[in-house]
Amino acid sequence: MLAETNFAAAAPFDPPALGEPYLLTPGPLTTSYPVKQAMLRDWGSWDGDFRAMTAELRRHLLSLIGDTGNEFDCVPMQGSGTFSVEALLGSFLPRDGKVLVLINGAYGQRIAQTLDYLGRAYATIDKGDYMPPRGAEVAAALDADPAITHVVVVHCETSSGILNPVAEISEAVYGRGRKLLIDSMSAFGAIPLAVDEIRYEAMVSSANKCIEGVPGFGFIIARKSELEAAKGRSHSLSLDVHAQWAHMNKTGQWRYTPPTHVVAAFLEALRQHEAEGGVAGRGARYTRNRDVMVDGMRALGFETLLKDRWLSPIIVTFFNPAHPNFAFDRFYEMMKQKGFIIYPGKLTVVDSFRVGCIGRMDEHVMRRVVEAAAASLKEMNVDTAAPPPAAIAERAKLAA
Repeated sequence: MLAETNFAAAAPFDPPALGEPYLLTPGPLTTSYPVKQAMLRDWGSWDGDFRAMTAELRRHLLSLIGDTGNEFDCVPMQGSGTFSVEALLGSFLPRDGKVLVLINGAYGQRIAQTLDYLGRAYATIDKGDYMPPRGAEVAAALDADPAITHVVVVHCETSSGILNPVAEISEAVYGRGRKLLIDSMSAFGAIPLAVDEIRYEAMVSSANKCIEGVPGFGFIIARKSELEAAKGRSHSLSLDVHAQWAHMNKTGQWRYTPPTHVVAAFLEALRQHEAEGGVAGRGARYTRNRDVMVDGMRALGFETLLKDRWLSPIIVTFFNPAHPNFAFDRFYEMMKQKGFIIYPGKLTVVDSFRVGCIGRMDEHVMRRVVEAAAASLKEMNVDTAAPPPAAIAERAKLAA
C-alpha cells in the first residue's frame, strides 16, 4: 500500500488551477492540485530518496496487474509514450521474427511505421476506423502464416475511441502458440489488464494517461523471462528495455537523467488512484463521464462514430455536423473560451472531433461540456448537430 493521502484535500473536481481549461483529450489531461504541487521540489537523480521513489513507482504499477506469481517486472522509460512503444517493439520482437499488427486507427498504423524503421517483418489486419479486430480473424491469420511469432494490439485506439477486445485476441494468440504485446497507452489504470485474466508477454503505458500524472515517461510491464530474452536485441542505446531493467535492478537508478519532477507527480497520482478504488474506481468514474457526455451530445443531434458496444470510457469520436454554418476551428475556439479544450479528429474517411472522458473531472463537469457545446452551436447559428448522411452511410458500410 502507498502512504496515506488526504484525498478529500485534493479538491477532486474543482476547476483547473489558474483559470486553465479542462483538457478533454486522451493525455496530457487535467491533473489535480496535489499532482501539480508535487513538482515544486527538486530531487537528486542519484540520491537515495529518489531511488526509493523509483522503487515505489515500480512496485505499485506491478500491483495493478495482480502479479501474484512474481513473474513480471516494471521498467520505466524516459520520454513520451511513443518512445516506450518503440522501446517495447525493439526489445521484445526478435529480429528474425514476424509480427501481426492489428490496426483500426492511427496508433496501430504508427506501430507498423515503427516496425518499418526497425526492419522487423510484419503482416497486418486493418479494420479501418469503425470496427475492432476479432479473435476469429486473428486465429485465421495465424493459422495461415506459421512464420508469425508475435501479435501486437492497441488496447484503446484513441483515434476513434474503440476499446479493442484484448481478452478474445489473447485467447486466439496463445491458443496457437504465439505471443501477445499490448499497447495499453490510454487504457491502463482504468481498464482491467490483470495477468490472471488476460495473458500477454508485455504491455506499455504512460504517466500522463489514466493514472492522471503528467508527461515525461512511459513504462513497460513484462514477464521477467521476456526481459531476460531481450538482452542485446535492441536497435537503440537509450531505448534498450533490458539494459534499463538490469541497471535499475543493480543500482536503483535510471541509466540516464530521469524526469524527477514527473516521477514525484506520478507517485501522488498513484496515491489518488488507489484512494479512488484503483482500476475499478477510476474506470467507473470515466464510464459515468462518457455516458453523461454522450447522452447530452446525442440530445443536441451529434452522432458518435461508433456504436455503443465499442465505445470506450477513454475518448469518444463524434462526426462533424453537416450544417453549413459549422466550422470545427470556430467550434474549438468557442469551447476553449468556455473552459474546455477538445481534440481534433484523426480519421481517414470523415470529418470528426473527439471528446476525452479521462482526467480530473466528473459527470458534473461533463454536463458543463454539453452545455458549452449547446451554447457554441447557438452562437454559430447551427440549429442541429446531425452529421452528413454520407458519413452515416460510410459507417454502416464499413461496420457491416
